[in-house]
Amino acid sequence: MASIKTLLSITFISLTIIQLTVSTDPDILTDYILPPNTTVTDPNYFTFTGLRSLVNATYPPTFTAIKVTQTEFPGLMGQSVSYAVLEFPIGSINPLHIHPRATELLFVIAGSLEVGFVDTSNKLFTQKLATGDMFVFPKGLVHFQYNSNGTEPAMAVSTFGSANAGTQSIANSVFNSTIYEGILAQSFNTSVNIVEKIESGLKG
Repeated sequence: MASIKTLLSITFISLTIIQLTVSTDPDILTDYILPPNTTVTDPNYFTFTGLRSLVNATYPPTFTAIKVTQTEFPGLMGQSVSYAVLEFPIGSINPLHIHPRATELLFVIAGSLEVGFVDTSNKLFTQKLATGDMFVFPKGLVHFQYNSNGTEPAMAVSTFGSANAGTQSIANSVFNSTIYEGILAQSFNTSVNIVEKIESGLKG
């Protein structure tokens, strides 16, 4: 799936993306931030090896996002950037979601993707991306990515202008929470039975 050459391409493009991504984290007053109760560090603190699993690997059976945020890589704390590798087997989708704290800049490194977002006037912007294309998802807007190709998987790299961009699934936030079904039914102009079926499907 992912060769050394591909991973080197990811690294190069990511460094470029970082320069283009708008920072949303507060400025820090030191060179970097260490975890609580830590006073001494070494180069390992600034190194992340969690993407080595991609080398010569096969695509997963379902959509998978390998995140590199300050949670997985504490060296990112205060640096206003994070990263994700998105793997799309044939026909898979990254469902509707938002990143409340950052813009997302996506780069397709293999295959093709259909992507889109909805702005606050409810206008839908969609695009078909080929390998080598980039697309920006504005901060906080509902968006998706879909591999509609029936024969080839796809892979993309996303960079965010925050070390902790956050990801909120629209479906789960609405239908897999404790919001009263009657409120959901009125909000979507449907019946409680339909709402319960949707909730059951998400839990299943």
